[in-house]
Amino acid sequence: MTHYHEVDYDYDDEGGLIDPAWLLAICFGLGIWLVINRYQSLLNRAIFFRIPPPPQIKETWTAQKLPEPGLEAHLNTDGLLPAIPLEGRKYITAYDPATAYHLDTVLADTPTEITKKIADAYEAQKEWANTSFHDRRRVMRSLKKWLVDNQETCAKVACRDTGKTMLDAALGEIITTCSKLDWLINHGERALAPQKRYNNLIMFYKSSYVHYEPLGVVSAIVSWNYPLHNAWSPIIAALFAGNSIVLKCSEHVIWSTTWFVKAIQECLKACGHDEQLVQLVCCYPEDAEALTKSPFIRHITFIGSERVGRIVAQAATEYLTPVTLELGGKDPAIILPSTDLEKHLSLLMRGVYQNAGQNCIGIERILVHESQYEDLFHLFTERADKLRPGHSLKSPGDGVAPVADVGAMISGERFPGLQHAIQEAVDQGATLTVGGEPWLHPYLERGSYFKPTVLGDVNPDAPIAQSELFAPIGLIIKYETVEQAIEIANGTRYGLGASVFGPVKDECLKVAKRLQCGMVAINDFGVFYLNQDLPFGGTKYSGYGRFGGPEGLRALTNTKAIVYDRWGWAIQTTIPAVLDYPVRSVTQSWDFISGLVAFLYADGWRQRIDALTKLIRASGR
Repeated sequence: MTHYHEVDYDYDDEGGLIDPAWLLAICFGLGIWLVINRYQSLLNRAIFFRIPPPPQIKETWTAQKLPEPGLEAHLNTDGLLPAIPLEGRKYITAYDPATAYHLDTVLADTPTEITKKIADAYEAQKEWANTSFHDRRRVMRSLKKWLVDNQETCAKVACRDTGKTMLDAALGEIITTCSKLDWLINHGERALAPQKRYNNLIMFYKSSYVHYEPLGVVSAIVSWNYPLHNAWSPIIAALFAGNSIVLKCSEHVIWSTTWFVKAIQECLKACGHDEQLVQLVCCYPEDAEALTKSPFIRHITFIGSERVGRIVAQAATEYLTPVTLELGGKDPAIILPSTDLEKHLSLLMRGVYQNAGQNCIGIERILVHESQYEDLFHLFTERADKLRPGHSLKSPGDGVAPVADVGAMISGERFPGLQHAIQEAVDQGATLTVGGEPWLHPYLERGSYFKPTVLGDVNPDAPIAQSELFAPIGLIIKYETVEQAIEIANGTRYGLGASVFGPVKDECLKVAKRLQCGMVAINDFGVFYLNQDLPFGGTKYSGYGRFGGPEGLRALTNTKAIVYDRWGWAIQTTIPAVLDYPVRSVTQSWDFISGLVAFLYADGWRQRIDALTKLIRASGR
């Protein structure tokens, strides 16, 4: 006979089955989280937009070759102007400096048209100023996605208009711009969010904040060496700060900049915002005062030469418009004794020849200890001699894709000046081993190429070592002591960036702190610009102000301090009777205020207690 035992399925509170209600609650909560997360993901998702690539970057494209390339080639070359040119108007010839191909002939803006563009930006900004950081982040995210997805097209556009190589475009245009977009998306709001500030004892009952508010319409006047980045960088910073912007690019890159700016305008439109927020001005320098002297422009960022920077700064005084100036440099790379030369040679080469030397933070002077001078000079000469000038974009008849290490310069107009400076240095004792002259493309027979050049044993006081070359020219200068190296590094009118190479980090830092410049890379070159949380700018004749980082973003805002009562229901500022107008007693009021000062700020507690007694007595209580 089978016996069945009763089993008690009731469990106590210390264990057992999970209450079904808890399971239901967990599933319900998880479902709500998934829905919210999905909703936020949709809200933050990048918006797709499209802009057709220009036909000039296709392999099958060809065009008229200019016999004398220049911005005004249309004045002496047939077939460049429109069939019916506008009478009395100026035009700009756009061409590829690597091949001399004609790209376009662009109608230059008149002062009246520039004023109209400023007015359009002014009207568009009124609504944009009220957008949330979420809205602005979505624009930045959409631009970043588009740039990553279309990086090859963007690089080719930059190459076609400047003659640079695809690698130089990737490093100087794409990565830097993606880095800035990424920083704005992840950290831009933090930089512009209201900041709580500390109070002193007399203000204990107050709350103090700093707010960063949009300025309105800002402007950027930028150089030609990086047409994508130099256009997008000030535009995205201005937009994220709540401003509209009027951009004036160099006449040399109006063709590519028009396309790059059009991409941002299409993005704004796709995200539901006014494309008039971003305006592009195309004009010759003599007409730029319509921009620099406009009462509606609240800030100007200028990237370019010292000569033009002075003109811009002076024009901006018309309405006391704030200006940020980045005017180039003569960046040194100091190689400390016992440094492993072969380890850092590739960085030095990149620092000198990146973008054909047309780089504001490029290495213009290499300072090496006399004990290692011969080794470095030999290594540098050997590597530079192997560099291949040329262009990156394949053209009909090329057969195979061209391979180039160093691209064209923007123009050949400076070649005679460069050759004169090199010859002058040689006459003063410098040693020329590689380059020193223009390079003629073997089958294009066109293009603004200058041979990668190495000059050794350069006199640090020679004109070539004192002025910015902006060319693929490596200057190697020897020094006897580290103290002398620092003096040479600081011995020019410039102070933008620098590099220090050495085996001991602390020794490198000691040297870095003594350099008169805005940025220093230790055992590296130019990396301070890849970190967009850092400010970018220099000192001395390299300019003033900063762009990049929180400092640069805040420069595009009105910094406003706001103070309010912390416990308004309990305590507010009142004027003591002894200080109220009309003052009843000068002596009593002075005793009161001097007692208050001593109580708050006296050095010792005994003096403070005496002051408090004096204050109470003067108050009549």
